Amino acid sequence: MIEMTIDSLRVGMMNPKAAQHGTPYVVLLKEKAAERYLPIFIGPAEANAIAIKLRGEQVPRPLTHDLVRSIIDGVGASLDSVIVSDLRNDTFYAKVVLNVNGGQMVVDSRPSDAFALALTSSGVPIFADKEVMEKAGICLTHNEGEDFIVDGQQPNTSEMKTGKVSEEEIGKLSAFSDFLNSLDLEDFGKHKS
Repeated sequence: MIEMTIDSLRVGMMNPKAAQHGTPYVVLLKEKAAERYLPIFIGPAEANAIAIKLRGEQVPRPLTHDLVRSIIDGVGASLDSVIVSDLRNDTFYAKVVLNVNGGQMVVDSRPSDAFALALTSSGVPIFADKEVMEKAGICLTHNEGEDFIVDGQQPNTSEMKTGKVSEEEIGKLSAFSDFLNSLDLEDFGKHKS
């Protein structure tokens, strides 16, 4: 497992590939010990919940993720970690790991819900499976006046160095490359929300 942090929540330009996902919202996870990123498309409701948590805003009534957290605490369990566990057919999968009665319980989740839940308290680590990072992890560098470079090359999914990934999977990941090309470089590195 590779420990990640939520680097930012981004809104990309709508393009045909992003439209397949139904949303231009992307959570950009960053590898804690390296300069590798994992972009994950999410829905608008989840993006809003994550943005509220990232900004530290208080809402008058609990959001769904606050409710789930209250239930976890109410039954005497605790949130151990969140894992982006798989990537199949252009869809990310996650697991929420709970500490319950001296053991652990693993619950399937959408990554966006898992991230929002992890943000309900500080210190809950987020991990990505090594195979997921091999398939979809990207290295971003930027030289003045140039587009982002992915793993030393222009963002072109047919040229991405992604490890053990079939050509079919690379084609399915082209939405991430499209997202990278739509980023506003002037905004990169500024306030993240």
